Amino acid sequence: MKISLQRKKVRAFAVVAALVAVVVLTLLAGAFAYSMKVETRLAANANNDEQMLWLGRSGVELASWVLSQETKQPYDSLNEIWAGGPGTGPETNSPLMGISLTDYPVGSPPVGTVTVKIVDLERKININNAPPQLLQQVFTTMGIDANAISVLSDSIQDWIDTDDATRPAGAESDYYQGKNPPYFAKNAPMDDISELLLIKGVTPAMYSGTSTKNQDAPIAHHKLGFNNSASGQEPDYPFGFTSIFTTFSSGKINVNTADANVLSLIPGMDTASVQSLLKFRAGPDGVDGTDDDTPFQNPGQVASAGISPQAAQQIANYVTTRSTTFEVHVTAKIGDQTREFVAVVFRNAQNTQIVRFYWE
Repeated sequence: MKISLQRKKVRAFAVVAALVAVVVLTLLAGAFAYSMKVETRLAANANNDEQMLWLGRSGVELASWVLSQETKQPYDSLNEIWAGGPGTGPETNSPLMGISLTDYPVGSPPVGTVTVKIVDLERKININNAPPQLLQQVFTTMGIDANAISVLSDSIQDWIDTDDATRPAGAESDYYQGKNPPYFAKNAPMDDISELLLIKGVTPAMYSGTSTKNQDAPIAHHKLGFNNSASGQEPDYPFGFTSIFTTFSSGKINVNTADANVLSLIPGMDTASVQSLLKFRAGPDGVDGTDDDTPFQNPGQVASAGISPQAAQQIANYVTTRSTTFEVHVTAKIGDQTREFVAVVFRNAQNTQIVRFYWE
């Protein structure tokens, strides 16, 4: 009787042990399967990273090729194919006709697609070579307090120039060494517009613009440098530095692509002159980037847009009708994964050069 009970106990223990072993092995198998799934996903993502990078570069090369084809006319405008327009006369007989920069397949068979957006940087003011008169015009038009205009202008020039001599209202390294944390004045051209945030007198509101209701206004009217806010409060700026400044460009402003705010910042321009330029280049329908656009073919033609000869002569020092520097935005897509890439491309005749490439 005792032997029978002992055998039953041994069998019960064996069953329990077997069940425990099965549970443990099942858990181990599940953990191993999950680990393999994770490893497979990581390997796939690593492979996709390489393919995404390849797609991003392919998108930039596509943009460079498109830009190299846009050399048969002496101007660049918003109705051309590179800018997302329908294309002009010479383009209808070029390799660009019918090309789409949206969901362009890459590879054979296609590995993924790229969507390319090209923006010329001559539509903005190059902060690195803007003369003091132009900088002061910008700050006055924005409505920056008159007392701060000389500080901003001098400090920006001190940051860019190669010496340590401080302008009357500016700042060099001795000023920035008193910051927490301390840093040095660059004393070289800016590589990125965000460097403005390091410069004496520049506030985040100036940098990005604090007004949302005014950003879509056709023209930011001149405020003569008076603070348009309550005492102790920063004004509600109509636009920010990011929308009007660039660190890459030829230094001239393309009158065919610049928006109303940038055009209004050119010394000698007033509201009536800006409206005349916009109306002339947009053509009969009054909309930029359409079939009936009539862009300026050379800077001298701005005088025919209904502005005074004096204004036309003055702005001729600041404008061009040709763009040579372009910012390329590429959205690469593989399946449901996307990644954004940005490049800066210089164009000289039919030759293009990629001078900057990064991903976001």
